[in-house]
Amino acid sequence: MSNSFVWWGIILYIIASVFIAYLSRSGKEASMSGYFLGNRKMNGFVSALSYSATTYSAFMMVGLAGLTYRGGVGALGFEIIYFAGVTLVAFFGPRFWLVGNKYGYVTPVEMLGDRYSDKMVSVVIAISSCIFLIPYSAVQLAGVGYLVEGMTNGGISFTTGVVIATVLAIAFSFIAGIRSVMWTDSLQALMMILASTAVVLIVIQGLGGFSSFFGTLEQNYPEKLTVPGNGFWSFATFLSMTVPWLFFSLSNPQVSQRLFMPSSMKSLRGMLLGFLGFGLIYTMVSVLWGFSAVIIFPDLENPDVATPYLLSSELVPTVLGVLVMVAIIAAAISTIDSIMLTLASLFARDVYGNLRKGADERRQLAVGKIIMPIIAVMAFAFAELQLDLIAVLSVASSAGLTVTVPAIIGAFFWKKGTAPGVIASVTVAGILVMVLELTGIKPYQLGSGVWGLLVSTVIFVVVSIFTKAPEEKASEFIDYINEELKQELKLKKVK
Repeated sequence: MSNSFVWWGIILYIIASVFIAYLSRSGKEASMSGYFLGNRKMNGFVSALSYSATTYSAFMMVGLAGLTYRGGVGALGFEIIYFAGVTLVAFFGPRFWLVGNKYGYVTPVEMLGDRYSDKMVSVVIAISSCIFLIPYSAVQLAGVGYLVEGMTNGGISFTTGVVIATVLAIAFSFIAGIRSVMWTDSLQALMMILASTAVVLIVIQGLGGFSSFFGTLEQNYPEKLTVPGNGFWSFATFLSMTVPWLFFSLSNPQVSQRLFMPSSMKSLRGMLLGFLGFGLIYTMVSVLWGFSAVIIFPDLENPDVATPYLLSSELVPTVLGVLVMVAIIAAAISTIDSIMLTLASLFARDVYGNLRKGADERRQLAVGKIIMPIIAVMAFAFAELQLDLIAVLSVASSAGLTVTVPAIIGAFFWKKGTAPGVIASVTVAGILVMVLELTGIKPYQLGSGVWGLLVSTVIFVVVSIFTKAPEEKASEFIDYINEELKQELKLKKVK
């Protein structure tokens, strides 16, 4: 594809996104809640689109398509597990929203520190989140780099694509905080779903329609339609990759922080339902995309270039190919700037705010804005390593965050959970995950996410049993939620 088409697509996207970002400004935000949560006034429609764009990043159209290309239909089962995990949002979402409004939490980490009555809980989990989320940000940047490099056959370099994504993510985050991110996310989500669906239908039609499409797969690539197929999706691999994905909506703070933002419980439900509809369509599109690449380009060495090769093929009209390219870039940027904002809020609120006594909200906000470009530069450096298989790297990053799941569940349902239990479980299990990832060791062929979750659960329970729980705070926290949910249920019955 011509470099000029790609550049014009990027330029038009930048103009439209910056314009929308500036429209989202509503005065200068001077509070942490205003800048990072939009003053908790987001409606269901915008929240659903933003939640979708943040979650379905370069991982989907580049990563999931590449994973389908590499291992076949097992990738669909892998992503369906994430859908199963979204039911956790239906269960935990109202609980996050209720306590967020009552206690004024800005981050989910702050919530855990208050619930367990120990600021060091917030500090430890915030630092752990930073360690594992920066590589995940880098994965999104790498997705943009692979995309523009592949579509232009090297005319636009990998590094140029990464630089563009990094600069735009910083810009959107600074313009108006989460407001600009959520409104640009909405534009990006609509572009993603409409353009990608149109292209996959055109490609399949160009390959003879659905009947011919699946007939070709069945005849020439039958291993792609079975599990474990070519051997990639062994049971141990499937379990290792799906466990972190199952708990993604709880363990990833850039996602769970969104549960504080809706203006009402009704908006929260709208966000979840909209996300489920969006995700189902986008999952099917991404998998079909990967299968299409198998038929058209059966000998790719790097599965992550399947999408850019497909977009630049003769089957895809140039204008539509550029539109999808821009949509994928936008999706990646939406995830990056969301992570930047979340990590900035974690560092400013939960590390700096707790360790620096007397740091008011204005000072915390200033620190948060300073730390954002530093996070972006670190992600850029990691992306330049150009590690393979975006989907696998995404799961590896999520594996390190999974160690917080026992503490999150315990916060809402186990009054005996303690701060020492949280700190010990997150620290020890987090180090274990890092060691397993760096050494490539897989005990019993199971990945770091499985072992991290098991070890953190055992340590959290055992240490909590032998240490003193903050019974007064635990009772206040849990009893308040239960009472409010009962009242909500009564109101529904009356209606």
